[in-house]
Amino acid sequence: MSYRLLPYDRDAAVAYAHRWAYGRNPNYYDYENIGGDCTNFASQCIYAGCGVMNYTPTFGWYYFDANRKAPAWTGVTYLYHFLTRTERSVGPIAEEQGIDALEPGDIVQLSFDGVSFQHSPVVVAVGKRGDPEEILLAAHSEDADNRPLSTYSYVTARYLHILGAYRL
Repeated sequence: MSYRLLPYDRDAAVAYAHRWAYGRNPNYYDYENIGGDCTNFASQCIYAGCGVMNYTPTFGWYYFDANRKAPAWTGVTYLYHFLTRTERSVGPIAEEQGIDALEPGDIVQLSFDGVSFQHSPVVVAVGKRGDPEEILLAAHSEDADNRPLSTYSYVTARYLHILGAYRL
């Protein structure tokens, strides 16, 4: 199969993040009370920036309704594995890079215990490269917009730089 890498519309992803940081888009279920809504929100932002879902059962990245969605749509670790996959398939693609590579529309995943990752805020602005005080985030599950990365108490972080989205 021949896949084309489409550009990621970072402005659209960030506009979506700002629009819904303190609200809930009625087109998506709010998972806040059943494990958290952060990765659902991150997926919505990514989708706003790429417009491509991957409908592969179990291992894809898609959302139909609260009960018909891929684990990668709402699960921190599953989203990481989907975005950083090495095999080409339809949908957004990312690389784990250093903090200096972050751009608006990228994803930061935080580990609060140093063992697993539990949070997926969306980068909405980057000031001085690599400075956690100047990397501003939007998130659900403790709703935030323009929150500095430095205000989170985390043990470790990984930075997912969205490269674009594959389409057939």
